[in-house]
Amino acid sequence: MLFSQHKHEEKSQSNVLQKETGFEEYELVLYNDDYNTFEHVTNCLVKYCKHDVCQAEQCAWIVHNRGKCAVKSGGYALLEPLCTALLDQGLSAQVELIS
Repeated sequence: MLFSQHKHEEKSQSNVLQKETGFEEYELVLYNDDYNTFEHVTNCLVKYCKHDVCQAEQCAWIVHNRGKCAVKSGGYALLEPLCTALLDQGLSAQVELIS
């Protein structure tokens, strides 16, 4: 129950921040596919998202096991070119507004 309350407080603070600054936060979400290898996904996350190798490998495993993983968060202007780069490398990705 405490976790739930804490999560609610974070969302409330986030909503206040969005209203005060006009800044909306987005996530770059990477999706699982049947085509790309772990090595290719890891290399792309290191190259384009500036992950270290361990972080990139963990994200690749999350994508494999859960079907998707938010690999980076921030403003749309930051994430859109990263998403395009991942798409150009044959990965499945999308920029999504954090609600």
